[in-house]
Amino acid sequence: MTETTSAGEARVLRVGLIGYGLAGAVFHAPIIARTPGLELAVVVTSRAEAAAEVARRYPDARVAPTVDDLFAPDDLDVVVVATTNDSHVPLARRAIEAGTAVVVDKPLAPSARDARDLAALAAERRVPLTVFQNRRWDGDFLTLRDLLRSGVLGEVHRFESRFEFWRPEATGNWRESGDPAALGGVLYDLGAHLVDQAVELFGPVVEVRAETDVRRTGTSAEDDAFVALRHRSGVRSHLWMSAVAADQGHRFRVLGSAGAYTSDGLDPQEAALVAGRVPGDGRPWGTAEPPRSGRLTRGETVEEVPVRAGDYPAFYAAVERAVRTGGEMPVGAGAAADVLDILAAARASAVTGTVQTIG
Repeated sequence: MTETTSAGEARVLRVGLIGYGLAGAVFHAPIIARTPGLELAVVVTSRAEAAAEVARRYPDARVAPTVDDLFAPDDLDVVVVATTNDSHVPLARRAIEAGTAVVVDKPLAPSARDARDLAALAAERRVPLTVFQNRRWDGDFLTLRDLLRSGVLGEVHRFESRFEFWRPEATGNWRESGDPAALGGVLYDLGAHLVDQAVELFGPVVEVRAETDVRRTGTSAEDDAFVALRHRSGVRSHLWMSAVAADQGHRFRVLGSAGAYTSDGLDPQEAALVAGRVPGDGRPWGTAEPPRSGRLTRGETVEEVPVRAGDYPAFYAAVERAVRTGGEMPVGAGAAADVLDILAAARASAVTGTVQTIG
């Protein structure tokens, strides 16, 4: 049941954000602050420069130096965990035990078993839990999903997907750490999105084969990877993720019995957020300039397909709706655990040179 104020209006849900690094500052805080029905109430950061930025951009939000300060004085409705990968489970567990709905940045946990244990705890306590898989709301993914539902490609047999960029020098970021607890490297960073998208489109995976390499000096985590999946449906997905691709391949290439779809370039929402833009600033959101188009090819016939506007705000709108109504959260923890099964199998395949089976 939706709580209301004395004036009969729905009460704004108070959100606490743990972490104000790249994920918290770029992806979470700006969208939370612009989502109707949500209030960015508290941000946890111990860095003075981050605290100053929070005070400037979100003057109504309280800055808490520790997680203890987040929970103690505040009656929060939602906690967002946007910290390093190795802290996701303990922080999410603490929020669940406090009875607060939880959003966890991907990957949800270091292993599928940890993810399922966390999901079981949330179910036992009847606390909503979801994972921030924002790439489900990329415009090109939404466009491809529409095409598949229309049947225009016929029976799909191959799906190719890439997240590639050019960063030939290591940055020293924790994501480049080879420490297993950190879950660094492109496999768990970019691969978590690519695998999630593939499973969303084509269903459960039964076989995994992968290749991973460390190409750059100064990093100990894989920065170049390829993953091949065989879905139970018969579709084969080929996924590339790389930090050392001086020339990027197609973002999507999908081959079916009645045609093929190809698209290039990246969804513009991340770049807009990095540049300081926010949804609802009076300009179109989720669209590129010039507008992006994909190509639907059937033999000699090539048709331009406009790429839909991306919609990261839809994730937090769905969170707000679910917390109020008791409905389903936008991304299930079970789906996140399935992705972690596949990523673990991919890492094992890369090490052993063997095909790994799932399920």
